[in-house]
Amino acid sequence: MDRPESNKAPIFATMGCRLNAYETEAMKDLAARAGVEDAVVVNTCAVTAEAVRKAGQEIRRLRRENPTAKIIVTGCAAQTEPERFSEMAEVDMVIGNTEKMQPETWKGMAPDLIGATEPVQVDDIMSVTETAGHLIDGFGSRSRAYVQVQNGCDHRCTFCIIPYGRGNSRSVPAGVVVEQIRRLVDRGYEEVVLTGVDLTSWGADLPAAPRLGDLVMRILKLIPDLPRLRISSIDSIEVDENLMQAIATEPRLMPHLHLSLQHGDDLILKRMKRRHLRDDAIAFAQEARRLRPDMTFGADIIAGFPTETEAMFDNSLKLVEECGLTWLHVFPYSPRPGTPAARMPQVNGRDIKARAARLRAAGEAAAQAHLAAQVGRGHRVLMESPRMGRTEHFAEVDFAADQPEGRIVEAMITGVSGARLIA
Repeated sequence: MDRPESNKAPIFATMGCRLNAYETEAMKDLAARAGVEDAVVVNTCAVTAEAVRKAGQEIRRLRRENPTAKIIVTGCAAQTEPERFSEMAEVDMVIGNTEKMQPETWKGMAPDLIGATEPVQVDDIMSVTETAGHLIDGFGSRSRAYVQVQNGCDHRCTFCIIPYGRGNSRSVPAGVVVEQIRRLVDRGYEEVVLTGVDLTSWGADLPAAPRLGDLVMRILKLIPDLPRLRISSIDSIEVDENLMQAIATEPRLMPHLHLSLQHGDDLILKRMKRRHLRDDAIAFAQEARRLRPDMTFGADIIAGFPTETEAMFDNSLKLVEECGLTWLHVFPYSPRPGTPAARMPQVNGRDIKARAARLRAAGEAAAQAHLAAQVGRGHRVLMESPRMGRTEHFAEVDFAADQPEGRIVEAMITGVSGARLIA
């Protein structure tokens, strides 16, 4: 299709995880440097079949709204199902997760380039051995920055397609991470969040195989001016001694961990090919809370995994209390083609929906109990906007008067309104 020349800056649409959002910011920078114009870039997610279906919906919507633009599809769904998107009439280009982080890819889309650009650029993600070097400073709000330290995953959980979208685990060297965080602190950021696909596998591919706890301790030691360091989702069975030491001794490491638990029944965990059992999860939560009594936990839990009975589901429900979970991410199971779980006996869709609702209700009750317990307590709150910030435990706080955005303020909690605290 011939399209008129335009000076319109590219539009970016992001679906899925925080890492995708981070990479969208990097792509914005790469596209701007290359001079890409009149394009719509859709960064897709493949975590569930529903996520892939929604990507198709979003692409069609964006085509209707941008009839002259070049539609570029990337992300995990593009990596795992490139043919699906290249066959869509609305799509001009499909680029893989490795290609989207390479300057050469974006230079090939510049309007002054002579010659045709390959419409599908998706190589074998399993052949990638290095983490993309295009780091960005300051993705997030003006208060909180996200730093990608790891990508990919070496594990093969039976429900998960993500390793085929992200490749094997690759780590950013500690020195590179420290230098980036130092720049962020120099620019005034009060909090940095370490992020990755399988964060607790960080370092396994680096010389001497350091662990995530080594990285955390190094950051806190070498950057004493960093007020708050936060860790995103972790696999508790992989937590090392130094990370536990940091939990016990480092007040600048935030007392909030999001755990990749997935289920509370041992047989289902084995069928998921997880590496922990329910007692491992409970023991970790108890030990972390012994070391840091105010520790709060979020968790991912799947409802309705194949072969799940009511009794098995009940073990997941009990885990909310037994691990002391506060913030739940509940995923109704949906089969992903190409995964072993998709070939297992499936649970009735109505049962999956009902169980997910019960899990969400348990999570909401746990969150409300946590919020109610904060009334009358003082908190250090990082302001994300003039009247909203987050505690060290990641609870949202509303203020009646403007506060300095991007700064940490002392606040007395006076009440609860819905899912937020009032100060």
